[in-house]
Amino acid sequence: MKKYILILLLLIPALVNGQTFEGTVKWSMKIEITDPKLKAQMEQGMKQMSDPANQSKVKEMQEKMNDPQMKAMLDANPQMKAQMENAIKVMQGGNSSSLVPSNFLFKTKGGNTLTIIQGGMMPMDLLYLKNQDKTYRLDRKNKTYSILQQGISPAQQDKASKPETKVTKTSETMKILTYNCVKYIVAVTNRGNTTNQIYWTTNEIKDFDMKGLTKQRMGDAGQQMFHEGVEGVPLKIEMVTPQGNMTMEAIEIKRESHKASDFALPADYKEVQGMF
Repeated sequence: MKKYILILLLLIPALVNGQTFEGTVKWSMKIEITDPKLKAQMEQGMKQMSDPANQSKVKEMQEKMNDPQMKAMLDANPQMKAQMENAIKVMQGGNSSSLVPSNFLFKTKGGNTLTIIQGGMMPMDLLYLKNQDKTYRLDRKNKTYSILQQGISPAQQDKASKPETKVTKTSETMKILTYNCVKYIVAVTNRGNTTNQIYWTTNEIKDFDMKGLTKQRMGDAGQQMFHEGVEGVPLKIEMVTPQGNMTMEAIEIKRESHKASDFALPADYKEVQGMF
């Protein structure tokens, strides 16, 4: 399931590569675990996290992090510090909803994008810079950044196993916000496993062009981020897997001007190795 969340996170900044749209789009995200075994494991894990003995360990961990020697060590390693803080946050949450993002704020200007991920185990900012064709993960609290792998080279694409893809345009329609959308079903089969991706797209946003995304790949398996045969701008994306279902939907689209400084890598940020 984490793999598909990452694909969506990298899909959003790529949506406006080369586009003229300027403004903010707000997305919601929901995840439903349908596999009984995985669901039971998660429920058991959440139950253990809520146990008083476990909460006592969390408190002990917090006290250790405030120890001067430990604090100095963590300040010297912002990545480890962020990971420990996120782990404590999840353990304190005591429910599965605390593990995944709840909303995204997606700002764009001149083909550059800033995606602000709210909620979940790893809230973060993703900055995509068009002139570099790179996506950076920003840690505002610790003033660090890391570079996210956004794709694979043509040589790697040739070596990667190419999934079988079947795109079906349906007659189903839906209005999302003020836009009329059509439903596409994309069945992707890779190494014997099939994932159904559902796209609700509109042709009513004229300053987006999705054609370039059909050539983009990511990850070692060269997964497509968008598919030939799917027309328009996706305002709702659903992933149906054996483990569960994930839905991402645009809940607000606002055309507005942004400052150019919002789309620049801060000069005082230190680079660290990325966790993706």
